[in-house]
Amino acid sequence: MFGAIGGKAPVTLTPAAVAQLETLMSRPDNPVHGLRIGVKKGGCAGMEYTMDYATEPTSGDEVVEQDGVRVLIAPMAIMFLLGTEIDYERGLLESGFKFRNPNVTEACGCGESIKFAEPVSE
Repeated sequence: MFGAIGGKAPVTLTPAAVAQLETLMSRPDNPVHGLRIGVKKGGCAGMEYTMDYATEPTSGDEVVEQDGVRVLIAPMAIMFLLGTEIDYERGLLESGFKFRNPNVTEACGCGESIKFAEPVSE
């Protein structure tokens, strides 16, 4: 199913994130279908977000379309990203996408790695 799980998108984008994605997707030198996001093991807290340009969806991607832009979520990342708001913040020293993820229980001091709640086993 593309764009929604249970009728609700797994991630949402702020207007600033939409504007940045529009800029990235409209560059003629970089034909981008959307932004692919995921998670991988790494960092001092255990997991890290991944982000990359996507020229086309791959099998199993969850495609979220919002206000004319696309975010593609890797299949193994969906359960970690449910309910996440993606923002884009500009600052004097750094600018970038920020994830406000209700599933994160810890983050390292640098903010680059995260830890998720342990799954409940029955």
